[in-house]
Amino acid sequence: MNRLSFKLLSIFLVFLFVVTSSTDADELAPSGAQEFFRSHCLDCHDATTKEGGLDLSALGKNLLDPQTMASWVRIHDRVDAGEMPPKAAEPVPATVRQAFVKATSDALDSAHRLKKGTVLRRLNGREYENTINDLFGTNLRLAAMLPPDGRSHEFDNVGNALSMSMVQLRQYLNVMDTVLDASIASTVTPPEPTFIKTGYAETSEGDRFIGDKWLKAKDGAVVFFQDFSYPTGMLRSAGTRSPGLYRIRVKGYAYQSNEPVTFSVGATTFVRGVERPTFGYFSMPPGKPTTIELTAWIENRYMLDIRPFGIYDEKYEIKSKGIENYTGPGLAIQSVEFEGPLINEFPSPGHKLLFTGLDRKELEPRNPNDKKKSWYKPKFEVGSSRPGEDAHAVLRRIAEHAFRRPVTADQVEPYVSLFLAETESGDSFEQALRTATTAIFCAPDFLYFNETSGELDDFALANRLSYFLSRSSPDEELRLCASQKELASPTVLQEQADRLLQGRHSERFIDDFTDAWLNLRDIDFTTPDRNLFPEYDAFLLDSMIKETRAYFAEQIKNNLPIETIVKSDFAMLNNRLADHYQIDGVHGPEIRKVKLPPGHVRGGFLSQASIHKVSANGTNTSPIVRGVWVLERIMGKHAPPPPPGISGVEPDIRGASTLREILAKHRNSESCRTCHEMIDPPGFALESFNPIGGWRDNFRSIGNGEKVNLIVHGRKTQYRVGLEVDASGEFSDGRKFVGFQEFRDHLAQDEYILTESFVKKLLVFATGRELGFSDRNEIAIIVETAIKEQHGIRDLIHDVIQSEIFRNK
Repeated sequence: MNRLSFKLLSIFLVFLFVVTSSTDADELAPSGAQEFFRSHCLDCHDATTKEGGLDLSALGKNLLDPQTMASWVRIHDRVDAGEMPPKAAEPVPATVRQAFVKATSDALDSAHRLKKGTVLRRLNGREYENTINDLFGTNLRLAAMLPPDGRSHEFDNVGNALSMSMVQLRQYLNVMDTVLDASIASTVTPPEPTFIKTGYAETSEGDRFIGDKWLKAKDGAVVFFQDFSYPTGMLRSAGTRSPGLYRIRVKGYAYQSNEPVTFSVGATTFVRGVERPTFGYFSMPPGKPTTIELTAWIENRYMLDIRPFGIYDEKYEIKSKGIENYTGPGLAIQSVEFEGPLINEFPSPGHKLLFTGLDRKELEPRNPNDKKKSWYKPKFEVGSSRPGEDAHAVLRRIAEHAFRRPVTADQVEPYVSLFLAETESGDSFEQALRTATTAIFCAPDFLYFNETSGELDDFALANRLSYFLSRSSPDEELRLCASQKELASPTVLQEQADRLLQGRHSERFIDDFTDAWLNLRDIDFTTPDRNLFPEYDAFLLDSMIKETRAYFAEQIKNNLPIETIVKSDFAMLNNRLADHYQIDGVHGPEIRKVKLPPGHVRGGFLSQASIHKVSANGTNTSPIVRGVWVLERIMGKHAPPPPPGISGVEPDIRGASTLREILAKHRNSESCRTCHEMIDPPGFALESFNPIGGWRDNFRSIGNGEKVNLIVHGRKTQYRVGLEVDASGEFSDGRKFVGFQEFRDHLAQDEYILTESFVKKLLVFATGRELGFSDRNEIAIIVETAIKEQHGIRDLIHDVIQSEIFRNK
């Protein structure tokens, strides 16, 4: 790999020289600004006073410097809004103010236009993983094998935050070894899947626990009456010997119950420190046995794990009366069928990408009988009388798929040279081809979106659209549109966007966008305190995430109005969420659309448990954290960080005082008041929801308060009733609200704020760059047109795709 590493380093150095060889001259701030500052601002903002920490005499002039640009933008906005100079100061003549705003705006716009077309954007981990898996037909968790990506605000696909190092480049080399090993066929015929039909009665656990923890019914089914920490639902006889896609059938019924019994199907392993996935939640109805079928990707050395949910022996009757006398509901499992790995395509797309057109044959062993032995592994050889020409044809095909555009003979020549050098050093055709293929997939043309400044060509536009809505490289139809130069047509671009939104990879867009926009990626960051929130469990967590993603999918599918971001007359629920939200009539673990009663507190993202969990820690809520979350994610506003020396505000978990009371003292500080006037209203409004999304009229306490006599998940509660929740507040414009619902109703009326914020989030995610000053006019046109024409969520996605910002770099 030394030759390959040297070759890749050379390619990277040439690439970086080309894209960074033009250096921009300093873009200076308007010269007339200094006179404006001397006349109207320096009394409060010179080197001595520095009111608010701002020293205008030391303000930089190079607008291509990000910090300097940010300072000038803030000054422009505050002067334009009439906030600076303050009302108490001598008024600035309107013509002088307008002249300053115009000159500053022109300079900021010009500077940002120079800079925004130079961002070099790399594939982030998810995009890289999707692209490789799609091209090679693998299902590898490649993002976990790479260094974590940086973030710019909420997003991890923004070019400025995506760095590259030799360590990361070497990791790409290692990853490609794994990918090629997994995709290149090591046999002539596809491996036969293994079929297992088993049950719990046949296991060693069955021998040990039937009659004690488990019951064997008259029909031979094994019945679980609750989810024990031990024994678990591990099924040793249904295990994997190789990673792959497996078909799972579970046959059973609800035992001693008139209602369906919910259960989970997952996988467990004896290997420490690895994930133990849950593939889904299902329900068994009472009566005749029912078969539940699913398919799941399972790694090597895993066993199925089936567990009941929501049934408990609260009075310990199994222990006192014996399991044969227990009359509570149970989950009866008659049999489990386990089949796999299932082969959808043989050989894999990756194998075909490398070897189509080549003569790859199995080498016969010296002893033909060796083929019948378990240890035998076939060896292959690629025969070629013209290795250079054959390699050129194959590597050009590979490069066109990898680089997402046509390539010329000259562009593929470095990889052919590497192939020939490897063969001359003694490597076989196949090994040399692997090395050259690895070089292609570690090259800048694959790892980066090498877009030129200005209007995107059809292939660049196809890439941008595909990575936006399917999170991977363009498929065959989109590549065909690009090759025929059809994507310049707004109609074709819209048709392709609709096709991708309805395609098999649309869930990737929904998952990745909500992970970033709403911060769902951090939902596992904290674990709720078991004493304070005993109702929290894995099924609730799973349902939380599915609710939010299903809700966003529903908004797109039915083109719902922008106000549904914060308010709607429906929710996406299953039985677990309905129980958590105290909504009757919802049965079964499948997420579905549920009509809400008029005026219900649920409906919209702000009422969803996932949002309340990611904006809280495991013990309590903070109006500051939640207020900042609503400001940034929903309203598109960013409060500045607290001034130096201002300590954070910590809640009193003993329940003696509320955060509202603590914050009242904190806000008395002049340096804190302005920001908290923005942050606190939405933060206080969400105080009606606890850290796991349950509605509350009182806080929960581990110290003071009245005892709560409830049984949750078979156990007595430990928390107490704390102080009363006060969710009232006041917007900065003077509008008041007495609780969450009034706050939500007010926010739902701010159509411009909601639309502008959502459009900006979409644009950042779609283009992979932060928006700046020169984008403002285009964004305003999108928003104003959308409001005028009453565009819904799906329309807004199309508005973004048709915009100049999306179609240009």
